[in-house]
Amino acid sequence: MTISEKSAYLKGLMDGLNLNTESDEGKMIAAIVDLMGDVTKKLTAVEDTTIAISDELDEIEEDLDAIEDFILDEDEDDYDDEDDFDWDEDEDEDYDDEGFDFGDEDSTIYEVECACGEIIDFDEETLEKGSMTCPNCGETLEFSLEDDE
Repeated sequence: MTISEKSAYLKGLMDGLNLNTESDEGKMIAAIVDLMGDVTKKLTAVEDTTIAISDELDEIEEDLDAIEDFILDEDEDDYDDEDDFDWDEDEDEDYDDEGFDFGDEDSTIYEVECACGEIIDFDEETLEKGSMTCPNCGETLEFSLEDDE
């Protein structure tokens, strides 16, 4: 039995018992039954709204899943076949022979901020030269090799 059916049953039971609604007990029982009817109506409205919202959320979830599938399918199409990359592991050894210099992993990179606000990275070789030109404003930046310790 639903809550609406139970509320209607209580109302019918009260009417069938021919309760004296003029007495204190009768007034109280009648008020309780009316209250139960009002609560049932509100609860039914809340349940209906909840069902409608749930249905809308389900539709939104399906739409988002479709969008996600579309986006992921595009990304997968770009990189479907790893065989498209003709990478020869023996080529790794050839890079050093062909003059590719990837730098010394132990070298220190310095950073300086020019008066114009440009942040410039440079290596020890530039530091040893003592100066460099800002690529943004053209100002000459000078460095000192003296230790401040």
